[in-house]
Amino acid sequence: MKTTLFINARLKNKKELQDILVEDGVFKKIEPNLISTIEKTSNMTIVDLKGKLTIPPYVEPHIHLDYVYTANVPGAINDTGTLFEGIQRWSDTKSNLTIEDVKTRAKKALQKQILSGIQYIRTHVDVTDPNLTSLKAMLELKEEFSDLVTMQIIAFPQEGMYAYKNGDLLVEEALKMGADVVGAIPHFEFTREFGEKSVKKTIELACKYNKLVDVHCDETDDEQSRFLEVLAAHAYIEGIGPKVTASHTCAMHSYNNAYTYKLFKLLKQCNLNFISCPTENIHLQGRFDNYPKRRGVTRVKELHDAGINVCFAQDSMSDPWYPLGSGNLMNILDFGLHICQMMSFEEIDMALDFITVNGAKTLNIENEYGIEINNDANFIVLNAETEFQAICDRVSVLSSVRKGETLFNRIPEKIDSNNNFLKL
Repeated sequence: MKTTLFINARLKNKKELQDILVEDGVFKKIEPNLISTIEKTSNMTIVDLKGKLTIPPYVEPHIHLDYVYTANVPGAINDTGTLFEGIQRWSDTKSNLTIEDVKTRAKKALQKQILSGIQYIRTHVDVTDPNLTSLKAMLELKEEFSDLVTMQIIAFPQEGMYAYKNGDLLVEEALKMGADVVGAIPHFEFTREFGEKSVKKTIELACKYNKLVDVHCDETDDEQSRFLEVLAAHAYIEGIGPKVTASHTCAMHSYNNAYTYKLFKLLKQCNLNFISCPTENIHLQGRFDNYPKRRGVTRVKELHDAGINVCFAQDSMSDPWYPLGSGNLMNILDFGLHICQMMSFEEIDMALDFITVNGAKTLNIENEYGIEINNDANFIVLNAETEFQAICDRVSVLSSVRKGETLFNRIPEKIDSNNNFLKL
């Protein structure tokens, strides 16, 4: 039995430093000063966390790993910066994809994400492709990277369930092949009726195959795009609200307040999850406005204050929709707090939830996630002693531990009195 004792961990909501005993990759004891009472054995490793903030790993709930690093592919450059041109550019170029190409690019992104402290990822995979090339690639990667990251795959019809011929059949085939989540994009369908049909089909498939749901929902500045109410209503009727996620919901940025007030009642009743991609949507939205120019980020603050689960995500890493993106969720959190005007001290002190526990709830893994006895010993150590300091300084991850094994350690730097950099 392998035993590791991590000492002097600073856990959220704990006044005293905690020692964490891990046996065979599982949390066994979490107490102050455990090192003074526990029996030491020859095979026990002791790791001093030096009072640094120790939290559950980051959760990336919305990324497109099959798209990464395609922004500069000939024919893929998005000149208008709009969502719809991004979809067209992808449609024009994706026929050249190979499984090896998708895996090579996705591996590069995964390595960056893992080194930033992410251990849980939900990735959309475009299945509007008769060959399902990207899906096959991502299913292989999910297995290959399972020791480093837990991955959920969304069967996502980027060009529509019904705007793309046999799109609904391809989504269902992807679920049979092993996709974990049903996706849709109702605002891209040809008509409102087709959009509603796609939402209904998504819920139907989720119930049939016992899958989760994650819909690209109302990612537009059009205030008349109201597929969120359709998704929430069907989720409520089927009693699967906690297993359903609405991603983006940018149109909510433009909804009138009277309609939104009514909508929130339904959202609270069905316990829907929300994902906001603040950097991506502030880039894509408002492209048809002059001034005032809408920024298109959903009502994160209002959703959170209403007790509705919301988390932040990267979305893209250098693809036809977004030219930047490092996969570092601390950057996304910083942007999200600024854009959503969630800058009170109280809001900042709880903000790490947006990239940790809220994401875990969205992925429906909250019962197995977190620094709790009998859970897998997965956690990260930040180069800070408080949540406020961590967010204010956008601190790096010093260490990432998965099932008791250290994935990496990072040595921070400081400046001495002579302005020379010293390793700690």
